[in-house]
Amino acid sequence: MGATRRYLSSLGLPERDLGVPPESARRFPDGGQYRVEIPSVEGPSALRAVVEAAREHGVRVHRISQGSGIMLQTDAEIREMLALGVEHDIEICLFVGPRASWDVGVQVTASSGAVGSGSLRGADQLVYGIEDVVRAVGLGLRSVLVGDVGQLWVLGRMKSTGDLPPDLILKSSVSLPAANPATARLLEDLGVTTVNLPVDLSLAQVAAIRAAVDVPLDLYVEGADDFGGTVRYYEVPEIVRVAAPVHLKFTVRNAPGIYPSGRHLEPVAVATARERVRRAAIGLAMLRRYRPDAVESGSSRLLPAGP
Repeated sequence: MGATRRYLSSLGLPERDLGVPPESARRFPDGGQYRVEIPSVEGPSALRAVVEAAREHGVRVHRISQGSGIMLQTDAEIREMLALGVEHDIEICLFVGPRASWDVGVQVTASSGAVGSGSLRGADQLVYGIEDVVRAVGLGLRSVLVGDVGQLWVLGRMKSTGDLPPDLILKSSVSLPAANPATARLLEDLGVTTVNLPVDLSLAQVAAIRAAVDVPLDLYVEGADDFGGTVRYYEVPEIVRVAAPVHLKFTVRNAPGIYPSGRHLEPVAVATARERVRRAAIGLAMLRRYRPDAVESGSSRLLPAGP
């Protein structure tokens, strides 16, 4: 964007916002700076649509995540998603099913209480959430999306004691917001292996969090309406520069909420999955245009990021 910036400077205007965040030297294990995540891929049909759309648009999808929860998929459906993941080298990340927003409590239905929607209420729900993970791990899942800090602590302990596989990826949910460096560090200390950031952090705030943790960051380029609906495509080159290693996440605005999904919503789930891949193609084209030297990760395998 140098020519445009110089033209603004010739008019006596600042050529950029003041304060340039530092470049991250951290990388994925294979040296990549970024990976692509397609969220809200609700079941095997939607995953097949992602694979087809990725082939059509020339997009390398490294991870898909799902929001309706492990508990609302059959064993056969989970196995099918995992098989597709192995076939196409895509990390399959499934959300824990139980959560406060689907429980019998009323606090999360109030405007100020919605912040607790991903939490687990009481000891029984905590047990349900852990059972959800244990079941999926037994089917071969190795990546779980977690929205409750207490459950995260327990799962981290279970990994350390051998009750869960040591290579199990624990991804924090956007509903468990790491909005500052201290919170991100706390999540990392509890065992998170990839940190979901709020959709609306500035580049400077993202850079501050990157300076505090080693694990990969996950950031929405386009966010869902119920999380603010941010649209940040022109920022993709800078996001990669300051946040690496980073998962670039692409959802779509103006899409109906489909959690919990199922066969009755399958056409919508499939259509929005395809459009998310198209949006990813737009974001990656922006990245190639303005930062052609950015390095895409070649593998979906997630190991500790380097210093």
